[in-house]
Amino acid sequence: MPALTDTPSPWWSPERHADRRPALLLRNRILTAFRSWFAARDFIEAEAACLQVSPGNEAHLSAFATEAVGAGGARTPLYLHTSPEFACKKLLAAGETRLFSFARVFRNRERGPLHHPEFTMLEWYRTGAPYTDLMADCTDLLRRAAETAGTPRFLYRGREADPQAEPERLTLAEAFARFAGIDLLATVSRTGETDRDGLAASVAETGLRVAPDDTWADLFSRVLVARIEPHLGHGRPTILYEYPVSEAALARPAPHDPRVAERFELYACGVELANAFGELTDPAEQRRRFEAEMAEKHRVYGECYPIDEDFLVALAAMPEASGIALGFDRLAMLACGASRVDDVIWTPVAETLP
Repeated sequence: MPALTDTPSPWWSPERHADRRPALLLRNRILTAFRSWFAARDFIEAEAACLQVSPGNEAHLSAFATEAVGAGGARTPLYLHTSPEFACKKLLAAGETRLFSFARVFRNRERGPLHHPEFTMLEWYRTGAPYTDLMADCTDLLRRAAETAGTPRFLYRGREADPQAEPERLTLAEAFARFAGIDLLATVSRTGETDRDGLAASVAETGLRVAPDDTWADLFSRVLVARIEPHLGHGRPTILYEYPVSEAALARPAPHDPRVAERFELYACGVELANAFGELTDPAEQRRRFEAEMAEKHRVYGECYPIDEDFLVALAAMPEASGIALGFDRLAMLACGASRVDDVIWTPVAETLP
């Protein structure tokens, strides 16, 4: 049993709170500045309910499960959402054209310097707008965060980025060729099927591990994490775009190349900050993708989540739109010079045993 003095002080101890408070106040100022930015552009702020019939249908996202108990004792399974996306898209189907949400979201199996089981996700949507408009939004918001915090550069683990600089725009195909020497799209057909063995051979040549049971998606992710992401957002932010269609379950295919989708991610200092889509609005295709994601989830984790049928009905009525999810805590962390997202969360969830 460790001595009491060896136990880290809780976040609510006066001494520790005094150390954390400056970053927390900066977080509040950034949040206020962002709300003003959206208001000036005629966005409506919406609050999405945290309890949903489905937490989302991405294979590697894990949710917190609960249940509703009716007056007669009947029990209905519910989940804490991993994103406000389904709710926000239903509002687009209802007629909203520009909306944003600062949502408390919940993800299980995630804890670390960049992950917290409960965190704030900023999502915003533009109907009738290309997803490149969201790239411009990201540029503006990075600058607004830095100016509000009074920081000239973002710093994280020895890496730095100028938030005032125009982001570099890099396709996945360019990134794989530049940093890993892999012709990524040679392993993706024009109908979206992937060549697992072809990618495995290329990955093995880079010196990364290839296991017999690795899928194409496993290999893609391994290269992305090990060879690509460490190079992103150095000196200036990076926008990584045109993901293979198999890696963009909620995005529509790019009109110029059916092998890739209208998806981008924003990075600064090697940290992923945002994930954006030109939104898929075909409910039949969306159902097929959800079912494939849940089949993969069951294969890997032995569980899967229900599909929100109400969402698929709404999707048929939803106009063309682009949407994005930004990890607000991560951005606040960079703007405040903190080392962990916990440092910019007012009341962090207590650590649990592994």
